[in-house]
Amino acid sequence: MQRVGPTICKCLWGWYVNRLEAYRHFYAELVTTSAGAAKNEGLKHAFASTPRERFTGIGPWKIFAGGNYVETPTDDLAFLYQDVVVALAPERRINNGEPSLHAISLAALNVKQGEKVLHVGAGTGYYTALLARLTGETGTVVAYEVEHDLAQNAIRNLSDLSNVTVQERSGSEAPLPTCDAIYVNAGATAPLNVWLNALQLHGRLLFPLTPADGPGGMPGAGGMLLVTRTATDHFDARFVCAAMFVPCFGARDEETAQKLSVAFKRGDSNKVRTLRRNSKPDDSCWCAGNGWWLSTA
Repeated sequence: MQRVGPTICKCLWGWYVNRLEAYRHFYAELVTTSAGAAKNEGLKHAFASTPRERFTGIGPWKIFAGGNYVETPTDDLAFLYQDVVVALAPERRINNGEPSLHAISLAALNVKQGEKVLHVGAGTGYYTALLARLTGETGTVVAYEVEHDLAQNAIRNLSDLSNVTVQERSGSEAPLPTCDAIYVNAGATAPLNVWLNALQLHGRLLFPLTPADGPGGMPGAGGMLLVTRTATDHFDARFVCAAMFVPCFGARDEETAQKLSVAFKRGDSNKVRTLRRNSKPDDSCWCAGNGWWLSTA
């Protein structure tokens, strides 16, 4: 058998690196443009510079589509660098979420260099890595993951990022450190007090507010709710986009989930303007839970 010389090996390696870089830059352009954030250079750089394959495992991969999984024919990385949902634990319906949805969400969360960020539901750490790039070396990210295997993978995957800490526990329980932003990647039925209390002035919470269960025991389609602390006990609120996520451990209540189902079916979630706490709902109430309500005023 004829041996491949070092010059040919270097050429092949260079071709591979260039091709992979092209995949990543296309992907970054694709998802940020789809999200209406084509001019967000920081977000685009975060997507382009984060190797998705590190967090999804070795291919072929299972791609979530139409409520089922479709397996890629090969382990060509081109399949990963598309706006697709990739399975992490398909038997538990846990996925590496839709990149364009996260691009919309991260653009709305508007993480700045030097900020302190909490990531609840980190999975294997892909979107944690994006947050780490957005907040930079002068900022910090604390990631929470309750599933043991995913948390251990996240710890390994993020070990080279000095500004990231991964904790294998629920991010829905105290204590949580004070922070500038909280990004939740699991469906809740309330803006938990532990999240709101952790926000500093001008801090932002972005989480999937999701109604009663849909097909397969998954929470129904809800929306990514952005809550901003504008004063000590005043919070602006608005829905950023529609969303469907796996349930958030410790953050779901069936009675409120049913109320949210009714509210979302009205189709007027775009009218939400503020989050009120510990007060009686008035005529502007969009939906009320235990100790909180969303107002259209």
